[in-house]
This record gives sequence, structure tokens and C-alpha cells, in this order.
Amino acid sequence: MLAVAAQLPRPPSSVYPRRHSTSPFPHKTPTQIFVPPNLRKNSLLARNSNAPVIKETTTQSQPTWDQLLGCNNWDGLLEPLDLTLRKFIIRCGEFCQATYDSFINDQNSKYCGACRYSKQTLLEQVELIDASHYEVSAYVYASACVSVPEAFILRSMSREKWDEESNWIGFIAFTSDETTKARGRREIYIAWRGTARDYEWFNEMGSELESAQELLLEGTEDKNAKAMKGWLTIYTSNDPRSEFTKTSARKQIQSNIKRLLKKYEGEKISIISTGHSLGAVLATLSAFDIVENEIVPSDVSVSAILFASPHVGNKEFNDQITKHSNLRILSVKNTIDLVPSYPSWFLGYVNTGTQLVIDSRKSPYINHTMSPIDWHNLEGMLHVMAGWNGADAEFELKVKRSLALVNKYSDLLKDEYMVPESWWVVKNKGMAMTEDGQWVTESPSDEHLPVPPVHEV
Repeated sequence: MLAVAAQLPRPPSSVYPRRHSTSPFPHKTPTQIFVPPNLRKNSLLARNSNAPVIKETTTQSQPTWDQLLGCNNWDGLLEPLDLTLRKFIIRCGEFCQATYDSFINDQNSKYCGACRYSKQTLLEQVELIDASHYEVSAYVYASACVSVPEAFILRSMSREKWDEESNWIGFIAFTSDETTKARGRREIYIAWRGTARDYEWFNEMGSELESAQELLLEGTEDKNAKAMKGWLTIYTSNDPRSEFTKTSARKQIQSNIKRLLKKYEGEKISIISTGHSLGAVLATLSAFDIVENEIVPSDVSVSAILFASPHVGNKEFNDQITKHSNLRILSVKNTIDLVPSYPSWFLGYVNTGTQLVIDSRKSPYINHTMSPIDWHNLEGMLHVMAGWNGADAEFELKVKRSLALVNKYSDLLKDEYMVPESWWVVKNKGMAMTEDGQWVTESPSDEHLPVPPVHEV
């Protein structure tokens, strides 16, 4: 591994400024996340830094929107990787990253397991570029009272916890009216949160296959189609004791997609389900579910863009997925990442969808560690996506995207770029001083308090 890295060309001495946008639409800049002073002064984030000029040009003809969604299984777009598709994949990854950036995982907080921000401000608060192009329409919650590891479901240690029986696991967003008019289509995104901690959840989750009959259209019977029991449990479980999970994540997705389809009836609509790690599994299940159960009509394209997805089910379950002409799945994985190989094919599991395999060792900007967590890091994957030109071609950044993002939750960047590790933190780690000088865990403002979703039984 080290020998391969040594052969790679060295990156330029300067790197990208923090924010770039290729869109004609303006974006807003929120201020609630604390950025350490040494990072604010670093040239990586300075708008007037001497960054290299990256010309986002291509000799390929620009693909249609339907081609980006995989109408021909991305034939001719992956090798070499099309620039427009590259940007689309990165945008999906940024929606996934937003779930990590806004999730409260501090178990000292009584709001552990909730989203830090309201639907109205989420994308702005996580500093998503072109956040004004999208509106968040719904939050999705999963029952916390299921047998899944704390790597995914977190519980507050406070006696005054916001909700004992649920966790926030994602959101649904769609393009604004202005953006829809400019693009000639309404894009609906379902973004799923992945695991919040390390690899220990693998051993806790198990790998038992269970019948996926519950997900199949009424009247369809396939006893051989199976998915991993743990995945199905998270997606289909509810808990009537909680205002947030009176219905399962599955039912929340179905009802919200129905509502949006009715609201924007007559428009050209596309649905993209996306997630990283365990979130990628939920993205697969939800994309299949809304197509299989005719929540969406056959003329609406549904695509799942996955990052570092574990295996979901067996061949027979995969056959159920592939029978739908309006459902396409693109699975991006780092070749050295262990997660996409779990559970093993020895147990009957298979890959799902078209595979786009990248290799983080090709990037000359990052340290090539022996840590499996680093191989699985989402921001690291998005960095590689920005410069991936195939296994046999030189790594060359094609998308203007800040290098500093790589270190958002890691220490992957080489020291010469002077970016602190794991720099995305809430100011004072969520502590605030009261009027009498005491430091306490800060509660969200009324604007950002968790609000139960509307359940349709």
C-alpha cells in the first residue's frame, strides 16, 4: 500500500478554498457551527487563497437527466467518469453528510438522537452549497426500541430525554420552485443517516437472512427473497408509545412520497434515495419499497445512490429489485473498505446495483492509513470521487471542492495542508454558560426543538 502511494504524483502546494459553487443561484452562509480559529485562518478556508484553477471541462457529451439517473445503468458514464455524473454523485453524498453533521450524538444531551436543526434551516446550518435550491419537507424517525446496536440508535443518559423510543434517521427534500423551473424537473431526495460510531456494530447486528415478503406488493409471493433481518427491523418497526414513531420509517416514507407526488402532480418528478453505510441499506430498501408497492407510478424514475453499502439481501431479493424498469441503483465503494463485504457472500448475500469501485490510495492528498474507519469515511470518499479517473489513470481533481472537508471527522489529510482533525464541532461541544456563571448542556432554541411528524396510519 505504501509503495503504491509513493508512486503517486504530489499534489500542488496550494489547495481549494472552502466554498465553491458552479451554480448561478446564490447560497446563504449560516454561522452556528463553530470553526476553530486555526482553521478559520488557514488558507484552505480563506476565500482569497491562491488556489489552483480547476477547469471543470469534459470532452464527453453531457448526459441527459435520465442517463444520470441510470436509465441505461450508467453505461458509458463510469469509465471514464463523466463530470456531470461525478457532480451528481457528490451532491447525493453531501445530502448524506448533512445527516451526520446535524445529528446529536452526545449522550449527555437530553436531545441525543435528535436532529440539531429544524427542517426550515437544516441545509443552511450544515453549510450545504446551494442550500437555497432545496426545501426539506419531512424528517424521518426510527424506533429506538429494537434490537440494533448503539452505533446506529443512540439514547440519552438524561432523565429528561426528548423521546425515549425514537431516533432521527433522515430527511426528505425537494428542489425549490425556482430551481425546478430552471432545471425543468422536480427532484425529490430521501437522505438516510448511517452509523454514528465505529465498526463494533457489525458484531452486534448479526447476519441472519429473513423473508422480505413484507416489502413485496400484496398478491406477490416469493418466499425465497430475503434481506438481512436487522435491516428490515430498522425500516419496518414502529412504537406507538412515541409521537415520533407511531408509524415505521417505511410508512413515513410512503406517506410523504405520496403527498409530494400529489402536490406536484403534472410535473416531471424524479426520486433519489441516498445513504452511506447502514444508511445506504435503508436507501436501497426504501427505493425498492416505493416502486414495488406502486407508491410511485411507473413513469417516475427512482434511483438509489449508495456509498459504502453493506450487502442487503440474497440473489432472489436482488431479482425482485431488477424486475422494475424505473428503479436503478448505483453503489459507490472504496476497494479497501471492509463494510461493503458484510455480510459475506458465503451466507448467501450478493451485491446490489451497478458497482462503482474507487480506491482512496490513489489520492496524493491524504494519508494512507491502516484504519478501517478511515477507509469507510464518507468525506474521504467524496474527495476521491472529485478526482477519480479510473484504476489505471492518474488521480486529478475535476470538481472544485474544498480539501478541508476531508478532515471534517478524520485526520486523513496530510500535515502539509495544516487542517486540524475532526474540525466540525458544535461551539463548546454544546455547552453554554447560564446567567449565574454555570456551564450546562445547551438546549436547542424553540425553533430547533424536535417536532413529531404527521403520521398516516
